[in-house]
Amino acid sequence: MSPYRAPWWLPGGHLQTIYASLFAPKPRVIYRRERWELADGDFLDLDWVDGDANKPLLVLFHGLEGSSHGHYALAMMDALRQRGWRGVAVNFRGCSGEANRLARAYHSGDSAEIKMILSYLKIQARGQSLYAVGISLGANAMLKWLGESGLEAQPVLSGAAAISAPVDLANAGARLDQGFNRYSYTRHFLQSLRKKTLEKIRTHRLPIALQDLQSANTLHAFDALYTAPIHGFLSADDYWQRASSKPWLNSISVPTLIVHAHNDPFLPASTYLKDAQLSTHIKLDLHAQGGHVGFVVGSFPGKLNWLPERVLDYFSKLQDG
Repeated sequence: MSPYRAPWWLPGGHLQTIYASLFAPKPRVIYRRERWELADGDFLDLDWVDGDANKPLLVLFHGLEGSSHGHYALAMMDALRQRGWRGVAVNFRGCSGEANRLARAYHSGDSAEIKMILSYLKIQARGQSLYAVGISLGANAMLKWLGESGLEAQPVLSGAAAISAPVDLANAGARLDQGFNRYSYTRHFLQSLRKKTLEKIRTHRLPIALQDLQSANTLHAFDALYTAPIHGFLSADDYWQRASSKPWLNSISVPTLIVHAHNDPFLPASTYLKDAQLSTHIKLDLHAQGGHVGFVVGSFPGKLNWLPERVLDYFSKLQDG
């Protein structure tokens, strides 16, 4: 189903992104929830789609303030269910509908969390291939882990796919903090992030003034106030630099598909073409249209099946050798 062609009635990057998340019909997926109790006292909720035990297992990592019920997660899980594969959508800490227990949450560069999750899931794959799909923030964290791990990732993953990954967080953050992005996507993200952080301030007595939290009206300001200090970074700029996966793209040793659109409002595809050094194990799949995890196809009201079919076809070819 490649190359991707946007429907004529939905041409713009912003429109693709907004329409896909809000209006495109979403498949109905019935999950089986599993809770992992973590060594640090926290927990993770994973939502499973059970399938043939002799088929591969696919794990999905969602984007900023997403969950297993995002449009892309539901579309992916529905597509793999139709193939008889097993799937699990990981809800990052605090994203499953219940606040996590610790002051920390999740962040764009948390490759240690990705490593822990995949190590456990490799055991649950029961000898079958394990594939990983990262969406936006989840894609950046996954790519960072792949690059940091190098050859050590090969026994864990048989393949990976990164969708609309903001591999350069400083670039993406700057774009999200200005113009239309700031008054649409960023405002939406901050509404959710402020609500969660307010609860953490009250529960964990964090040294964050409520007035400062309310006045943090950009992602940079929010990351400087909460994300960076809580997760061990010196500043928002330090966080954006150290959490970006772009410096690690040349070290990836697992077959990896990167799907990105030139009209992605969060980060242009030119980032991959200008100064990012890519491993020979990366297949770069760039498209003129698609927005940020948009990729709607067909006649109105459109469908979300192109992206999961593209990813699963890629994994199936790896599976066939």
